Amino acid sequence: MLFRSPGSSVMGQRIEDEYNFEVLSTEEIVSNMVDSIKEVSTVVQDEIPTTTVRILLNHFKWDKERLMERLYSEDQEAMFQEAQVISPFKKNPLVKAKKQHKPSDVLECEICCAACKHQMMTGLECGHLYCTACWTEYLTTKIMDEGASQMIECPGSCNIVVNDQTVMSLITDRRVKLKYQHLITNSFVQCNRLLRWCPAADCSNAVKVQHVEPKPVKCRCGHSFCFACSESWHDPVRCHLIKKWIKKCDDDSETSNWISANTKECPKCGATIEKDGGCNHMICKNQSCKADFCWVCLGPWEPHGSSWYNCNRYDEDEAKNNRDQQESSRSALQRYLFYCNRYMNHLQSLKFESKLYAMVKDKMEEMQQHNMSWIEVQFLKKSLDILCECRRTLMYTYVFAYYLKKNNQSAIFEDNQKDLESATEQLRDRKSTRLN
Repeated sequence: MLFRSPGSSVMGQRIEDEYNFEVLSTEEIVSNMVDSIKEVSTVVQDEIPTTTVRILLNHFKWDKERLMERLYSEDQEAMFQEAQVISPFKKNPLVKAKKQHKPSDVLECEICCAACKHQMMTGLECGHLYCTACWTEYLTTKIMDEGASQMIECPGSCNIVVNDQTVMSLITDRRVKLKYQHLITNSFVQCNRLLRWCPAADCSNAVKVQHVEPKPVKCRCGHSFCFACSESWHDPVRCHLIKKWIKKCDDDSETSNWISANTKECPKCGATIEKDGGCNHMICKNQSCKADFCWVCLGPWEPHGSSWYNCNRYDEDEAKNNRDQQESSRSALQRYLFYCNRYMNHLQSLKFESKLYAMVKDKMEEMQQHNMSWIEVQFLKKSLDILCECRRTLMYTYVFAYYLKKNNQSAIFEDNQKDLESATEQLRDRKSTRLN
């Protein structure tokens, strides 16, 4: 089923974004993959085995046009080498190896060194032969322990990729086969630039688009996200900035800023120390250090004596540098906390407002029992949808503002942000009144 991303409203007129997308189930994803393989196989007219076609498509991120362009170019052989497959247009080393031995000949497996009949040995197009037991154990380990699918290479000295047909013929355990098929499907979605897994928890759907853009898409499970970066829809913030913001909130960068603004390091062992009162005479608590020093100048405490002043040495340049560094760290921390607190507050409010849908549903049913039609009561749900959309947009405006340079345009932005904040709270108050 095809969907269209939500439109935007400008000057009272609704403008529809021509951004169509399709939500695919696991079965539909597999069907899309098979159709892509069949399409290429039809063009090459069975000159290339189907399993090799899948490896080639995966190498080119499932871009059929790029594959066909390279396939019929002058560097065709280089393409097969890059994709780690044996060219089907050359003599097959495996066929040559099999012709050199009779089925009853006894060969030694290079992995387990066991003697096996030639007919019990299996190999890829590269010609390396190993016993079936070693192959099965090798493939099972790669699939179950390492989660490999596309890049399972021959155990020999070459780097030829094991094809699907070989894997499925050698693996007998149903669990391993199922895991391999799952990995192949996952690889198809992850490598295909026109596909994205829905990032919602416990959702196995994927979204397919016609071209990649930072636009909102909505899965059947109800989760909306940005197709370009898979984060929750974050307009007006660009993808690289929202990723930067999330990383900033997750890592310890602001902890480091606080440490820089409120602590100093022991001049002897480098331990971080926070002064919470008292005089400037400091003793390091590190058992292996126990340094006596002055908090002000970080010099040894002994020369300071016991006079009414604790430190009479002043280095203009050093003091200015330390003061500027602390002030800069403190200012950066305060600025971050200002925008982060407002971002988190609106995020919390959005979670609370999402819970109102159950109350809205009950209110709509109650109103319908008082001779109102289903259409007439839809304004309640629509108003809640708009409230959540406003809250989400408002939340991301604080991320946008954090990275925005101060100028005349930023002042206009902040005025618009203030108007949106005021309108959102008014809508929230009216919504509460309606439900109560």
